[in-house]
Amino acid sequence: MTAIDSGIDTLAPVAGVSVTLTDGVLAVTIDRPDSLNSVTTGVLAGIADAMEAAARDPRVRAVRLGGAGRGFSSGAGIGAEDAADELPTEIIVEANRAIRAIVALPRPVVAVVQGPAAGVGVSLALACDLIVASDKAFFLLAFTKIGLMPDGGASALVAAAVGRTRAMRLALLAERLSAAEALEWGLVSAVYPAEEFDAEVDKLLGRLLAGPAVALAKTKHAVNAATLTELNAALDREYVGQSILLNNHDFREGARAFQERRSANFTDS
Repeated sequence: MTAIDSGIDTLAPVAGVSVTLTDGVLAVTIDRPDSLNSVTTGVLAGIADAMEAAARDPRVRAVRLGGAGRGFSSGAGIGAEDAADELPTEIIVEANRAIRAIVALPRPVVAVVQGPAAGVGVSLALACDLIVASDKAFFLLAFTKIGLMPDGGASALVAAAVGRTRAMRLALLAERLSAAEALEWGLVSAVYPAEEFDAEVDKLLGRLLAGPAVALAKTKHAVNAATLTELNAALDREYVGQSILLNNHDFREGARAFQERRSANFTDS
């Protein structure tokens, strides 16, 4: 079996995920614009499958991870109809697999954030090697507002990007961070005006395609090995902690409050 025989051509279609290969760029797009690209277990599994297949396919020289419509990803849907039969812990498992696959992929992965990135959507973006944002984008870790903790490796990925103090601020206070602030903090690689965004993304991908693939792969591995030493442990810790929180009263109250658009009444239980 050749690499191509086990590469992206073997991927089965996944509802909510678009995967296309054009001139060496694999575009993996969360295609659920009606929900601001909220993710389900199937969507996250589709992203993980695409990244794992890309690692085996020599035709892929760079990956573009984005979202359809006006947002990157609003994270795991709370109360979404198509998530009603899903176990939240299953979503975490597939999110962790997607994060690991992005980080391990020996090709540069570019997160294209044209609008909101929230919850595990932030984790997906930060797992990528370059994060480019439109000036209309923003980032939000709103987990504590519904009685949960950040997951998808956010406890390691955010801290690696912006440091402990700012990571705590984002995670504990659930503050919305604008694209300009994200650039100032070092959370993203570049910010472009919305009207120039697509063209600038294409330029960036062109530079990666023209680069030395082996050197880029070894550079990515070296930087990640030096800066994401706690990622796997963080994913495991988050799974354990989130599993406990998902069974608590505060999460149920937080989810109801979110759906009813009111402040949650947490009881620390």
